[in-house]
Amino acid sequence: MNISASENMHLAVNAVWTHRFRSLLTILGIVIGITTVVTVASLLTGLRQGVVVFFQELGPDNIFLFRTTGDPSQDSRIPKEAKRRALKPEYADAIRRWCFSVEDTGIEVVLPPVVDGKPITARVPGYESDTINVSGLSPNMPGISPRDFASGRFYTYEEDRRSAHVAVIGSSVAEALFPTGHAVGRTMMMDGAEYGIIGVYAKAKGGFFGENGMDNAIVIPLGTARSRYPQVDRFMIIAKAKPGKRDEAYAEVEGAMRRMRRLPTGTANDFSISTPDQIIQQFDRITGLIGLVAIAISALGLLVGGIGVMNIMLVSVTERTREIGVRKALGARRRDIIGQFLVEAMTLTGAGGVMGILLAVLITMLVGALVPSLPSQVPAWALITGFSVSVAVGVFFGVWPAVKAAQLDPVEALRYE
Repeated sequence: MNISASENMHLAVNAVWTHRFRSLLTILGIVIGITTVVTVASLLTGLRQGVVVFFQELGPDNIFLFRTTGDPSQDSRIPKEAKRRALKPEYADAIRRWCFSVEDTGIEVVLPPVVDGKPITARVPGYESDTINVSGLSPNMPGISPRDFASGRFYTYEEDRRSAHVAVIGSSVAEALFPTGHAVGRTMMMDGAEYGIIGVYAKAKGGFFGENGMDNAIVIPLGTARSRYPQVDRFMIIAKAKPGKRDEAYAEVEGAMRRMRRLPTGTANDFSISTPDQIIQQFDRITGLIGLVAIAISALGLLVGGIGVMNIMLVSVTERTREIGVRKALGARRRDIIGQFLVEAMTLTGAGGVMGILLAVLITMLVGALVPSLPSQVPAWALITGFSVSVAVGVFFGVWPAVKAAQLDPVEALRYE
């Protein structure tokens, strides 16, 4: 008696449905495991996409130089780096002259949130914002890191030269200070000085955890920042490589910096040099560790679920001993019996995988709705992997019960009560 694959599937579905509550309890561990790994994969995928877009906006061919690693607006948490010498604005001109693979260089001075014990805030009559990132940029920065404008323009070389009190603000700052719109042409007070707003950036794309610090930015001319805050030395240099020559530019810039800072051969850099790809790789290493933790948790759930499947299949073999005996007496082969119980185990765990995937998608959608700033994206590979792993668990833990069922003696099985 040969049994087709469709008949095996029909028998398996009937067996699972007959004991649906027991089956649900059995696959609970698998549901939890698949839900965990798919949800984490979805959130991490969305976060990574936001980071990639963020650095694409900063300029994929750019090389970033700063005194320390990490956020330039914050003090370094590494004591050894905190003692490093600050970068000098003069380095930018030297890099542009000496490095033939570099197209242009820009300078940014990043103001800390608190200067001389006073927090920097921006305000207009009736509105104030302290969640701002203030920096001074050289006037050639639009050519190095282009950004779209919602309205207005960037400042000119002449405005930078005479340290004009003008500013370009991010979209979030514009919404906070001018909720009715029309920010360009108006003025604001910032740290005791009045600035005329000449431009508003369009909402930035990408970011970390859905937030992009450029939306909270207030940009003033580099000359203005240096004249108003001569004590601040958080200079960052951005070198834009010529098309297709970023690797050569990276080596040239690093060598030029080592010469200007008089570093002996063999000693480590006393400055940070990075590219968008390197920063993304660092992010991938962090998310990789998070992914490993999620896999460990899901593996535990799958193990518990797999043991439960094996246990319930062994119980099923015992309960259906007479059925197995009848099928064997009618000519069923060992592989037919093994196939029947393997398909049943795979159906059981596959159903758990589908439930876990659906639950993960719902959780991801819920997180996206409740926390819009946290990007989430369900990748196809996570869905396919989740379902495949759940079915593989059924195969692995269903082999022993299936073989045990196939080894039953038909005569003894028919006598079983």
